[in-house]
Amino acid sequence: MHFRACHSYSVCLPCRRTRRICRLRVIIPVAGYGSRLRPHTYSTNKSLIHVAGKPILSHVLEPVVPLQPKEVIFVIGFRGEEVQEYVERNYSFKSTFIRQTKLLGLGYAVSLALDAVPNEPALVLLGDTIVELDLRKFVAAGDSVLGLHEVADPHRFGIANVRDGHILGLEEKPTHPNGNLAVVGLYYFRQPAAIRRALDQLLESGRTTRGEIQFTDALQQLIESGERFVPYHIDSWHDCGKRETVLETNRYLLAKMPLPAPIEGSKIVPPVYVAPDARVTNCTLGPYTSISSGAIVQNSTIRNSIVSPDARIADAVLEDSLIGANALVSGCTGRLNIGDSSEVIIT
Repeated sequence: MHFRACHSYSVCLPCRRTRRICRLRVIIPVAGYGSRLRPHTYSTNKSLIHVAGKPILSHVLEPVVPLQPKEVIFVIGFRGEEVQEYVERNYSFKSTFIRQTKLLGLGYAVSLALDAVPNEPALVLLGDTIVELDLRKFVAAGDSVLGLHEVADPHRFGIANVRDGHILGLEEKPTHPNGNLAVVGLYYFRQPAAIRRALDQLLESGRTTRGEIQFTDALQQLIESGERFVPYHIDSWHDCGKRETVLETNRYLLAKMPLPAPIEGSKIVPPVYVAPDARVTNCTLGPYTSISSGAIVQNSTIRNSIVSPDARIADAVLEDSLIGANALVSGCTGRLNIGDSSEVIIT
């Protein structure tokens, strides 16, 4: 068996069967339309929606940076130029952007990235789910590792059948699930050539599930051929795929943040995040409220909500709301879900 030569770096992962050290590549698909988060995703890539004071993608990349990856490959599509601009402006790692023109599922997106990757360690994680863990431990767990999380509704996920520390099989959204360990979008391959071949076979055969090339189908094909996948339990996993889960993730992240500084003339009910350059006057904020950079909030009460950058809110009472960037809200009471540059004014 051939092993590629690797070079040593300061923060790396060990290459099994060699005493050298190599850095890995990271693949992050962010090409989807994010239809469940409309109207916000009409004008913003889903990964750039703000949660707890910064874009979802920033939370996704937080555990990636300590890996000092050799390269981070973003599979982009709708409004992909926004993702590229954000990454290049805020991160110094080598980044590559591959455009996905056909939305044929996660399997297809990963296959596009793997076409540009040699048979060297690769980590795949999704651009709309936030995990909190030390990725160095994750990639050190085995040659092929899948991240799993216990869920209450296994019918909605791909479910792993785990026994004696190994994954025996995977089933996508099973009618009669064998357990509740969901595959949650975190994968490591020390040698990704095998998964690339499995995806190529799916593409060549035209086999799809619900009209998409499913990554789960390729993984199951490898398992059936004898590949041994190590299950890795992830305690902290947070979906950002729809309004309700974005607000739920916002609540979780805010609860871990330090107490905000007092704001003269306003009442803060923690946990709350207020950007340093946001302007808040005569308000009651919280609990579980994020006020993003450049926002202006006056004479309002806001609970369990996210106010995006440069939005303006006045004389409002809001709860369970997502307010888009540059939106204007005045005189409203209740729950709002409005996109960028929208106006809701009640006089």
